[in-house]
Amino acid sequence: MFYNNEEIVRKLYAAAEGSGKDIAKFVSFFSAQGYMCDIPTGTKLQGQAIGEAIDVFADAFPDVHRELFNVYVAQDVVVVELAIRGTHTGDLIIASGTVPPTGKKIDVPCCDVFHLADGKVISFNCYNAASVMQQQLGLADS
Repeated sequence: MFYNNEEIVRKLYAAAEGSGKDIAKFVSFFSAQGYMCDIPTGTKLQGQAIGEAIDVFADAFPDVHRELFNVYVAQDVVVVELAIRGTHTGDLIIASGTVPPTGKKIDVPCCDVFHLADGKVISFNCYNAASVMQQQLGLADS
């Protein structure tokens, strides 16, 4: 069976958008053993924990939008260059604690690498510029 891996990844992103967030649908794109890894923190999540992480971020940035700049497909690998944008109007939970809303906008460069098998994500490595987001929120020196 042929799977359009680019289309699968684009639908996964759409399920995480602030305006059309559907966490159950987002998680459904992963295989039973599939995982998401936030590369800057080394946090690796599976199953419902993937959806919870996306939901917590969307709660902090209800208008979150991922602008996809380039999508590269090589068989079962999809690489996406993008920016994560949004306004910090909710509590942001990070490793060091909870950051109350700042009202500031973020525009975070990111590169995501997906490996798929049989139409499901088996790995999603998110290389986001967490330090850029921290600077934009006033949590770190620029």
